[in-house]
Amino acid sequence: MELFLDRFGHSTWLPFSVIAARLLAAAIFGALVGAEREWRDRPAGLRTHILICVAAAAIAILAVEITHLDDFGGQEIRIDPLRLVEATTAGVAFLAAGLIFFTRGEVHGLTTGAGMWLAGAIGLAVGLGFWQIAALATILALVVLGLLQAVLKTEKRPNSTDHEEQ
Repeated sequence: MELFLDRFGHSTWLPFSVIAARLLAAAIFGALVGAEREWRDRPAGLRTHILICVAAAAIAILAVEITHLDDFGGQEIRIDPLRLVEATTAGVAFLAAGLIFFTRGEVHGLTTGAGMWLAGAIGLAVGLGFWQIAALATILALVVLGLLQAVLKTEKRPNSTDHEEQ
């Protein structure tokens, strides 16, 4: 039985508490970005951004863990954790592209797609232990999505009023 358990799974290089904290932080950061999209009633909201961020964090954690496995220590096997990062960004970009559409001369879903892509990057940062980068990226996302939206709306109002007066 012990042989089965030894072969069934590996103990992790990172302490489980660190893994749990990173996944939880990814969920929180993803929720912050997703909440703004949810509040604006966009197609990819809270749950989508949380899942993307947590998935990216899990993949990043796996990349760290894989590089520390003895199973992959031989010269015949080369581990490149950046391939997981590339695959993650490509996968999230594929999901985001599914939201973007063009109708009546206007592009829709571009900001939400970019937010999803950023959620993936935030998840990768948290999963690799760079929570400071993830936190700053989350704050910047909220500033861009929230504050700049308000600025753009106020800029459009005077132009439309001036146009109506003429």
